Amino acid sequence: MTLSLDYAALSDVGRVRRNNEDSAYAGPHLLLLADGMGGAAAGEVASAAAVQVVRRLDKPGISGEDMIEALAGAVHRANERLSELVEEDQEREGMGTTVTALMFDGQQLGLAHLGDSRAYRMRDGQLYQLSHDHTFVQSLVDEGRISKEEAFTHPHRNLILRVLDGRPDSDPDLEILDVQAGDRLMLCSDGLPDYVSDDVIAASMAGGTPDSVVVELITHALEAGSNDNVTCVVADVVETPPTSGTTPQLVGAAAELAQGSTGRGDTTIAVPGGRGHGGGGGGAVLDPEELRYAPRAPKRFPWLRRIAVLLVILGLIGGGGWFAYSWTQKQYYVGTDGDYVAIFKGVDADIPGIALSKVYEQQTLQVDKLPTYSRQQVEGNIQADDLAGARAIVSELQRAADECAKPTPSPTPTTKPSTTPKPTAPATSRPATAKPPTTAPTTARPSTTPSSTPGSVDPNDCDGVR
Repeated sequence: MTLSLDYAALSDVGRVRRNNEDSAYAGPHLLLLADGMGGAAAGEVASAAAVQVVRRLDKPGISGEDMIEALAGAVHRANERLSELVEEDQEREGMGTTVTALMFDGQQLGLAHLGDSRAYRMRDGQLYQLSHDHTFVQSLVDEGRISKEEAFTHPHRNLILRVLDGRPDSDPDLEILDVQAGDRLMLCSDGLPDYVSDDVIAASMAGGTPDSVVVELITHALEAGSNDNVTCVVADVVETPPTSGTTPQLVGAAAELAQGSTGRGDTTIAVPGGRGHGGGGGGAVLDPEELRYAPRAPKRFPWLRRIAVLLVILGLIGGGGWFAYSWTQKQYYVGTDGDYVAIFKGVDADIPGIALSKVYEQQTLQVDKLPTYSRQQVEGNIQADDLAGARAIVSELQRAADECAKPTPSPTPTTKPSTTPKPTAPATSRPATAKPPTTAPTTARPSTTPSSTPGSVDPNDCDGVR
């Protein structure tokens, strides 16, 4: 069974605002709403541009999961269009818009959502919010820090975290939803739910036709004191073709700009005690819409800022590089320069295109005159604290080389005591007396290894000296 949509759309500039920054579209295959922001004339330009791009999806032949791909592509194209508009007029820098779209293939709905405009579905007398607000207050509710009731009166309930703004990170929520005959769908800008409770919205959605419901909902918002534009799109899912025809409806800023109007709303609903959609009293009043995504007010000459930021970044990189290079040029080490010992200024490191060290003083000391251990140290480079330290290292190396240059002393021959007995005198008759035993004197054999003294060089370490 193929279902159809019976729809109506209405937008009102509100009781305080002087221009309408909401845009909406309703057609046989697409329901769409965009709430612009950014101050000056940028808000209506953003919402109208987004609607004009995305409304091209209102055609048959796109169904199932293909609707998600089509919606994602349309939102990204709308984002690119906003970027182009900012490039054309830098006064539009900082503008943005919400986007909430329901694509219909006769059996399912495809949802694309970005911002704080809302999509609802009424089924069997129960109102359910299909979209998820991308706002600061909703993030507090999601984290459990405040209740949904507290969010309704929170002073920062309109601060948006994600919108379509021409920047590359503007990705929408995408979802496929079931639909059945008897469902009633509704899209609205924040001018309605910020002032009208879900119970009142549900009561209005419970009866009447789409045309009467959009009027009733906007009336409730104005009576509640809404100081914002209010826009609603309502559609009934029906089994038979709608009696009101299938002519698409375009309302709000998109319709006004297309007709070359001056910026008034599409309609003004009379409210007892109300002021219509006029601007109100004198004096400059801060437009609350400028605070919604505030965060990004229009700025002049963005290319100058980009160049300035680039120059600052390059300055920091250059300054850091120069500081690092200056530090390397205060370091010294002792190494080899060909066959000779040399003092180097800098650090022993290789960076393509940059020399971090150079010979500062070449010495007359040849590397091959050093003891093996000292030679290995020099070939691996000996770090010094400063120039004086490097010269002290060279002096120590010279002393080691001089030690190895000294001839090794030859061992001195020694006379070995004779063991041949000497002739003894003839024996006499003298009485023998006890004579204490004697031992042959011993002499210490001199060592051929010189004694080691502190700071001396081990002769064995000089074997490699040439």
